[in-house]
Amino acid sequence: MSAPVLHTARLPAGARATPRVDVERILHPRSVAVLGASDSKAKFGGRIMNSLVHHGFAGEIYPINLHRSEVLGRKAYASIGAAPAPPDVAILAVPPAALVPSVREAAEAGVGCCVIITTGFAEAGPEGVARQTELVDVAARTGTRIIGPNCMGLIVPHHHLALCSSVVLDTDRLCDGTVSLVSQSGALMVSIYDRAATDGIGFRACVSCGNQSDLELCDFIEHLIGDPGTEAICVYVEGWLDGARFRRAAAAARVAGKPLLVLKTGRTQAGVDSARSHTASLAGSFEVFQAVCREEGVVLPRDPDDMVRAAHFLVRHRGPRRGGVAILSGSGGGAGIAADRVSELGLRLASLSPSTRAQLDPMLLAPQALNPIDLGGRKPPEEVEIAGDVTRILFADPDVAYGLAVLTSMPFFATRARLIAEAARACDKPVMIAFTPGAAANGPRQALREIGQFYCDRVEDAIRVIALVAEHDTLRATPPARAERPPALPDATALSTFRGGPLAEAEARRLLGAYGVTVAREARAPTPAAAAEAAAKLGYPVVLKAVSRAIVHKSDVGAVRLGLSSREAVDLAAREMASRLGPLDGFTVQEMLASEAEVIVGARRDPQFGAVVLVGLGGIAVEILKDVALAPAPVSAARARALVDSLAAAPLLHGARGRPPLDVDAIVDAVVRISWLAADLGPRLVDLEVNPLIVRRAGEGAVAVDARGRLEDS
Repeated sequence: MSAPVLHTARLPAGARATPRVDVERILHPRSVAVLGASDSKAKFGGRIMNSLVHHGFAGEIYPINLHRSEVLGRKAYASIGAAPAPPDVAILAVPPAALVPSVREAAEAGVGCCVIITTGFAEAGPEGVARQTELVDVAARTGTRIIGPNCMGLIVPHHHLALCSSVVLDTDRLCDGTVSLVSQSGALMVSIYDRAATDGIGFRACVSCGNQSDLELCDFIEHLIGDPGTEAICVYVEGWLDGARFRRAAAAARVAGKPLLVLKTGRTQAGVDSARSHTASLAGSFEVFQAVCREEGVVLPRDPDDMVRAAHFLVRHRGPRRGGVAILSGSGGGAGIAADRVSELGLRLASLSPSTRAQLDPMLLAPQALNPIDLGGRKPPEEVEIAGDVTRILFADPDVAYGLAVLTSMPFFATRARLIAEAARACDKPVMIAFTPGAAANGPRQALREIGQFYCDRVEDAIRVIALVAEHDTLRATPPARAERPPALPDATALSTFRGGPLAEAEARRLLGAYGVTVAREARAPTPAAAAEAAAKLGYPVVLKAVSRAIVHKSDVGAVRLGLSSREAVDLAAREMASRLGPLDGFTVQEMLASEAEVIVGARRDPQFGAVVLVGLGGIAVEILKDVALAPAPVSAARARALVDSLAAAPLLHGARGRPPLDVDAIVDAVVRISWLAADLGPRLVDLEVNPLIVRRAGEGAVAVDARGRLEDS
């Protein structure tokens, strides 16, 4: 899967006239014009007109149609300039060839914003890019804002605004709510809206941005953060136009207490030049995006339905929460499967208190008063009401933060389902209800719809939503730590002495040493004989490395020899390398260091989000094991320690299974220093990597023994 292509024919910063309307007015227009208006639902303009009229938009509607005097009982106008007053928003459903002249005419008539459904612009090749550039020029000259092109429009239920051509609006009413959606894809936006409405979840506003030629995703995200009626924000994005702006918006959403959930495509590392460095391969664009979101408290769902459902529950149950998951089921099998999946997703099962168990014991067969609870294990007589009582007691437990009710078929199914749902709603905790039967559960489903209780038809869907809510709670409970610059770091201007291009190992080591990273003792030698002499001075055993800018991963081509313990061994190994590897720039002779573990610490500059730092299990297996963690640079010591502790190998570093604890403090110090080096290099950084960083026992330090990197010219 290739990374998405951004449609970049858009307005340069600072190159526009004063905007005629702001985002608030665009989402709440007093008047709208429909260019290409029609009575027929078979046409885009007809569907838009029907939706506006049917859903009761209270502002002025100006149908624009050269050949009609009336559309849906409303006076039509031959041109936008003939309308009684310039509309706040105009939506254009006209052929591509007529689009640019129509936008120009609308702008000259004073329209505040043009919403462009028409396709065939920057997403369609060079000719489309040229057409989109013309649109951008119109916006720059006049101050008319543009949404799109290649978008689906707007849906603002509380304003009765259905400025969209989709058939999903052929409903009795618009579904209002407090979750807002901003989507780069129009078709996906309306599909998400429709599925959410089916689930009983409404929206404050839905916006499709399309090609983002003028107004982009962040314009709407920033507005919604300040919108009192929006309590959570969902975003679908293919690519950011300004990563730094998104990060600032994410931080603002966190401060405002509004959950921000972002579904992003382009998760693969296609296009990353992984041959040059492990760091470039392991810190791909999506991995960097994940790290930025983790820092700013943004939740990253993988499915649009999960995203909206999680937002819905985060709005209904604002927390904060700490604790585990409690599971209730009508089947022991259903409870067991759910418990396995909860654990596999990294969630903890709640431990019920003695008080909770004491209340449940009289109602359940021993030893059923445990988590998960099997309602099938009931003591006689079989009372219908017991389902609500067990639910209320279970989910009220102080260690329960999230609830899951897996409803299998049972006697008095609809009644019991309703009792469980009512008790779940009363506990004021996020409780997901999932039905496992098919048509047999239609009655219970209807019972839940009558009381406005959301449910899923698959246990897996319910568990994924719980996981997203729990992820949000964990992220928000960990505020970002401010990175303090370590003492004795050089001024960033000292970095100007390093040239652009690939760094020789000696240059990379000098760069690291300047920032206080401990490097192994070594000597450069031009010939095998000189290498043997250098080894004798360093002391045995030594490591011999061939030096060549053409060699990236030395171990892959046999350009490293370890544990050489005599002058003769060094001379022989150097001659063998020279004959086999071809012309070399010389040799490096390095002290041989005892190692308890090998770690990689790397950094690279992401074009969207700037410098990032990476730490993980190193050595030759780094890309096989891929046990790494990364964060935007620079990082604090606390953040660096959290990265190290998040590794699967962390127990080995801390002394698992009788192993001695290693110097984690030294790893943390190296990560912090390299993160500041990366940040100070700024746009000059391409990538930088220490692999391995030899880690010794606690208190004995860590030493960089191999390094490489690339810089841009100043």
